[in-house]
Amino acid sequence: MVTGGSRGIGRAISVKLVSLGYHVLVNYKSNEKEALRTLELIGEAGGSGELLKFDVSDNQQVDAAVNKWSEEHKEDYIEVLVNNAGIRKDILLMWMENAHWREVLDTNLDGFFYVTRALLKNMLVNKYGRIINIVSLSGIKGLPGQVNYSAAKAAVIGATKALAQEIGKKNVTVNAVAPGFIKTDMTKDLNESELKGMIPLNRLHPGIHHMLPVR
Repeated sequence: MVTGGSRGIGRAISVKLVSLGYHVLVNYKSNEKEALRTLELIGEAGGSGELLKFDVSDNQQVDAAVNKWSEEHKEDYIEVLVNNAGIRKDILLMWMENAHWREVLDTNLDGFFYVTRALLKNMLVNKYGRIINIVSLSGIKGLPGQVNYSAAKAAVIGATKALAQEIGKKNVTVNAVAPGFIKTDMTKDLNESELKGMIPLNRLHPGIHHMLPVR
């Protein structure tokens, strides 16, 4: 399962998983058109997948979707989870409203918790699982205007370390990946010239299509 799999990094991961032999569950919240396009790309790559629509920040939607899928696939379980869904609401802290803070933490942090909790039991029962959390450099070094986003991603990094120690002996691993700045829908409004100055090569990653497997 890839949360936020309809576009950007989530789409690239979904398609890449095909080359590893996985049937991919593409989670999305609202953009069905883009989610269907991800399914098309999965098919073009020679794989199979299906859509799972739910809001990762809503624990009732998460549990309902996962329980329904499990009931329909009693012989299977979801052995790989990529927690990729995320949003930004950038604004300086002095002007940050409660909604700016809450919405970012709800999706980026609570979403990690709700989805991981829903899938973890079956991973432990089957003594195999892989959990990959897509975090951000913002959660490592912080960025001005992203106190909410930096806080959420830093929290997921800490949670990754703690959960890895809880369940590693059960052959369920937990890792976090912090990509550099990549051109996606979520980063298109960032000041590219300022960001380049923070990067030794003085450029952003040229685009998400370079993450897709070449066929």
